[in-house]
Amino acid sequence: MGIVVAIDGPSGSGKSTVSKAVAAELGLAYLDTGAMYRAAAWWCEHEGIDLADAQAVAAAVEAMPLSVGLDPARPVFTCAGQDITEAIREPHIAAVVSAVATNLAVRAELARRQREIISAERQGHDSSFSGGAGIVAEGRDITTVIAPDADARLLVTASQEARLARRADELERAGKAVEAADLRDQVLRRDRDDSTVSQFLTALEGVTLVDTSELSLDESIARVLDLVEQAVDEAAAQDAEEDLRAQAMRLGLEDYELDEEDRALLEADGDAPAAERVEPGLPVLAVVGRPNVGKSTLVNRVLGRRVAVVQDTPGVTRDRVSYPAEWAGRRFTIVDTGGWEVDVKGLEASVAAQAEVAVEMADAVLLVVDAQVGITETDARVVSMLRRSGKPVVLAANKVDSPAQEGDAAALWNLGLGEPFPVSALHGRGSGEVLDAVMEALPEVSAVAGAAPEGDLHRIALVGRPNVGKSSLLNAIAGAERVVVNETAGTTRDPVDEIIELEGRKWVFVDTAGIRRRVKQSRGADYYAVLRTQGAIEKAEVAVVLLDASETITEQDVRVIQQAVDAGRALVLVNNKWDLVDEERRGMLDWEVEHDLAHVSWAPHINLAARTGWHTNRLVRALDAALEGWRTRVPTGRLNGFLGELQSATPHPVRGGKQPRILFATQAQVAPPRIVIFTTGFLDAGYRRFIERRLREEFGFVGTPIQIGVRVREKRKRGR
Repeated sequence: MGIVVAIDGPSGSGKSTVSKAVAAELGLAYLDTGAMYRAAAWWCEHEGIDLADAQAVAAAVEAMPLSVGLDPARPVFTCAGQDITEAIREPHIAAVVSAVATNLAVRAELARRQREIISAERQGHDSSFSGGAGIVAEGRDITTVIAPDADARLLVTASQEARLARRADELERAGKAVEAADLRDQVLRRDRDDSTVSQFLTALEGVTLVDTSELSLDESIARVLDLVEQAVDEAAAQDAEEDLRAQAMRLGLEDYELDEEDRALLEADGDAPAAERVEPGLPVLAVVGRPNVGKSTLVNRVLGRRVAVVQDTPGVTRDRVSYPAEWAGRRFTIVDTGGWEVDVKGLEASVAAQAEVAVEMADAVLLVVDAQVGITETDARVVSMLRRSGKPVVLAANKVDSPAQEGDAAALWNLGLGEPFPVSALHGRGSGEVLDAVMEALPEVSAVAGAAPEGDLHRIALVGRPNVGKSSLLNAIAGAERVVVNETAGTTRDPVDEIIELEGRKWVFVDTAGIRRRVKQSRGADYYAVLRTQGAIEKAEVAVVLLDASETITEQDVRVIQQAVDAGRALVLVNNKWDLVDEERRGMLDWEVEHDLAHVSWAPHINLAARTGWHTNRLVRALDAALEGWRTRVPTGRLNGFLGELQSATPHPVRGGKQPRILFATQAQVAPPRIVIFTTGFLDAGYRRFIERRLREEFGFVGTPIQIGVRVREKRKRGR
């Protein structure tokens, strides 16, 4: 994680010269936010925009194709491919820039771009100039609005006389003559205009004042470098303190009962890998069966380690979970599923639907049956579904713990799936034979897990109910008719993959079938279309859910959004058909979003019109924000420090005479973020939501669901 230095101050204070020198000395990127405003003024004049027309100026700046140079040795600015580095320094631009800089819509747009640049340098994105070392950013609002969490926040100022003298010297060196009276008027007018929308003449709380009136340039640079070093050291000391506190909390956990899974999680603390998913190209095996027949135990046996959660209680596994596996030199993906039940409602119905999706997304199926119980009605119904799917099936007769019980396995021939393989998932008996049979059933090349796109491109699923414009949006961003668009709802049946270049980067977009109803309520072609759409969501990194802005938000819309959240995908909400929305509908839509979509208020929300292409350029920004949130990882020290302060300020309510206490927390994975909290008692759903809300306020997590797991642990008894 790189450092961020934010430097504000009035014109002529020397902040630009000092900032560039500090950035060069520390090997950081350099961002001149003031130059971005001058570039905006240049662009508006280049496009013939009347600077007095605030709305037209805002629209022009939003569409401005500006490339910002971050090299402190020579920050080059280009616009529409033209080098404007020198043009934006002309006195004429300096005289008119305030007309643009005081436009609140322009400030909001440029602030967004500035935050993106700072975040990229801090996070060390592939496109970052500093390679993750960090950035020195200078200009208006930088210490308060743009980067209030910067490692060092400084206000560099100087007396009016010193500022005017420095500005005159700067123009003289550039060979630009300006009368002293005109220069004074220009500098003072800019101070007056800019101060109407930003604070840069006095240092606010947390911002260090650096008066350079009596300092030479070298002395000013040395002073700022000292302050940056001091701020970084203080931040490092705070991190070290948080780490020590987290270590103490971790040691305190040893006084509580911990199982193997707890210890494995704690040993991996700080790693936070991405969630396991179907690996591109590898054949996929789905493990299905009734609840409590030993599917997860068998999965653990195949993997050779205890990763799938196992309990005697039926229905512990609720979601599909994918793991990379290997047998006899062949790699494949094994998918553990929830227990299959028929004619069920509520959560159990969702679990059964997940199992159906797993079968649809698999190359072969391993059906696990409890040999001791024998064939049940549910087993027979599962077999019927598997026959309809057309997938090869291997039958495992589980809980055959001794040769004497093999007769129980023989009775499963009656299912009509061929030879039942007797196994004991608990003891490992017969697991080799059943895996050999699985290898014969699995193809060499997967028919469902396609090869990874070249360059490991981000995969985006376009989802929504029928006729909201998913195919139209795909065509609009592709700039060509890639997929069939028809006013008849349901034109798209199968997911369609398209590699599209947006803003110089390639993405994989998947157009999916519109989801009309729940899986269990669908029939025929619709049934398989819904399964494939859910599968497309699972394979994607981001689900872009399209809503028809001209119509009321429906239960189907909310259900589609929930599918993406349940799948743990990053989420972007798109109000399409904005060209059909009038003022009255906008008011209604705002109310609907506030009430019906409050649970996903963290998702980026954009308005566009796919038919006309209006605002489709906003999509990439929203995708980047969602992907960044999806991969956010909070260091263990910071996480526990934050939760410790949170718990002290707002403890959990007392329940039944007891008050649950947080013992320790760790982020177990990213993509999506999953945080596991060890506690002395169960945390109410309301308190978990409170924790999630505060996590978002503190660490961002824009565009991603946060999975919070609670593990209640009891004190270890003495003598153990």
